[in-house]
Amino acid sequence: MNAVTRNIPNSITCINILAGCMAIVAATGGTSPMWGLLSYQWAFIFIGIGAVADFFDGFAARALHAYSSLGKELDSLCDLVTFGVAPAMIMFHLLADTGNDPWLAWTTLLIPVAGAIRLARFNIDTRQTTTFIGLPIPANAIFWIGYASLMVGSNVGFLSVWYWMLPILLVECWLMNSPLRMYSLKFKNLSLRENYPRYLLVLATGAFCFTLGTGGLLWLIVFYVAISCCIKPD
Repeated sequence: MNAVTRNIPNSITCINILAGCMAIVAATGGTSPMWGLLSYQWAFIFIGIGAVADFFDGFAARALHAYSSLGKELDSLCDLVTFGVAPAMIMFHLLADTGNDPWLAWTTLLIPVAGAIRLARFNIDTRQTTTFIGLPIPANAIFWIGYASLMVGSNVGFLSVWYWMLPILLVECWLMNSPLRMYSLKFKNLSLRENYPRYLLVLATGAFCFTLGTGGLLWLIVFYVAISCCIKPD
């Protein structure tokens, strides 16, 4: 295998971290306008781009048989930025903009700390090949995108969801490093019997997003955790 082919997955992974850095830059603007949208909305989009790159780097590695220890470590480092630091910065700046109890914004820095521990454990754990132990860090980012959307869009202001921020944050950080087994969305085949929890998650994604918009992503992750607890992964 030549050097160009071998590094295609790593190049896609680097798109992930570039998108994550752009998400952090956009997050600093909070609710201010930026390129026709609000700044935090651009942060959502960049995290989404990072998630697409995170999927395709693994897909490319499998298709090209271009696995490497470098790729594994690079993937985790990029994931920490895009799915750990970036959502923390979104929440930090949105909470700081409210002016309510400024100390609360600083607690969001626990998100990348818990994410770093989760990724380090993942890298040395050989049991997480077909399922996850603890909430995967991309799901963490999806949760906070949903939470931020609900927080900004609340009809009674930030207080309706702001009040619950700290306990929810602590639970979310625990989930990433919990012993709970979670489903991977990787389909080995199309069998309904073997993959029905995964099909339920795909259907739930459409249902929550169609009915609740971006805020439905919060309930999608709640559903993901619930289905993993109720229907134990093999």
